[in-house]
Parts: sequence; structure tokens; C-alpha cells
Amino acid sequence: MPKLRVHNLTVSLDGFAAGPDQRLEAPLGDGFESAHEWMFAAMQDRADGTSGIEVDRVERSEQNIGATIMGRNMFGPLRGAWQDESWTGWWGDNRPYHHDVFVHTHHLRRPLPMEGGTTFHFTDEPIETVLQRAYEAAGGKDVRLAGGPATIQQYLRAGLVDELHLAIVPILVGSGERLLDNLGDGIDGYQVAELVSSPAATHARLIRR
Repeated sequence: MPKLRVHNLTVSLDGFAAGPDQRLEAPLGDGFESAHEWMFAAMQDRADGTSGIEVDRVERSEQNIGATIMGRNMFGPLRGAWQDESWTGWWGDNRPYHHDVFVHTHHLRRPLPMEGGTTFHFTDEPIETVLQRAYEAAGGKDVRLAGGPATIQQYLRAGLVDELHLAIVPILVGSGERLLDNLGDGIDGYQVAELVSSPAATHARLIRR
């Protein structure tokens, strides 16, 4: 049965998954600039043929994924109604997804096809409906929930996330968006299935009971 998975979600030691004042110049917010160094190093190690804890986590995140769900803030730094459709997201014309990506937003726009097979679909539907659409688009593969923190919280509260990989990095941010606050009973359905550490990060894998 296909699963909804979260991978490589980086969290600071004080529990933040994004810093304050997210904007074009600081898409993850202030104080979060170094948070993903572990991932960039892992991608370089992978390209060099080197193995390790972080390389393994990056590789796992790509296995058997057929569609992606994300929030508006992850698609771009713009807020409110679209002034036009000139913003097409980060990562250049050939995005790293290569499949359908469903973007939660209150401000709809036309589907956005990109090079390499990525198409962004903008939706204001309930999360259960979007997840079902993503499963259908994935064609039997799993769906990745990419973020940001507020979007992941919605799916956690609803008990829809099957697997959650957190990379806890040794930085303190102080303010911003926390991941595991205000989940209510939603967090009760999960347990820690794996906990491993490297000098760069502690990796926790939570699964739904």
C-alpha cells in the first residue's frame, strides 16, 4: 500500500524547522542558513562515491517516490494573491521532482509544467483530497510530503503521515516555525523506529503505529 513520507526535514536543536522572516534572500528564514549543510555535504559525498549516514538518508528520500505535496511557502517566498505568474519556483527550469507536485495555496493558478516531467498543480482542496490526488498521480508509488512546517503539521494532526525523517542539527535558532508544536493527539500515533547520529546531525525516523 502506498505511503506518505517526509524525508530530510531539518530541525534545529531548539525545535525550529524554519527561521523568522522568510523571504527571497533568506527562503528558510534568518538563522537557518547553515541548517542544511549536512545535506549539501551528503550530496557531494554521494557524487564522489562516498557512503555514510547522511548519504544513506538522501538516497532513501528518492526511493519509490511518484508524487510530491508541498505548501505555498515552499514553492516560493511570495505571499497573498499572485500579481502575475512569472514566479515558477526555486531550482531552475528542470526541477528535481520529475513528477506531479501538488502545492497547497489559497490563491489558485494554472498548472505549471516544467522541464524534466515536473508539473506543479495549485490547489485549495482539503488535505485528504490532495493526498488522494497525489496517490493517483504516483501510480502505486509513495508520495513525499516536502514541507514547509505548517503543511507537515496539518498532515501529522490528521494522522496521515506514515513515515517522518527528522535531521536534528546542532544549531540554535531561537524563533521561527516549530514543527512539533500544537499537534494535539496527532503525535500519539507515532513512534521512533530509528535514531542514529553523526557529527553533522542526529537522524530520527518516526513511523505511524
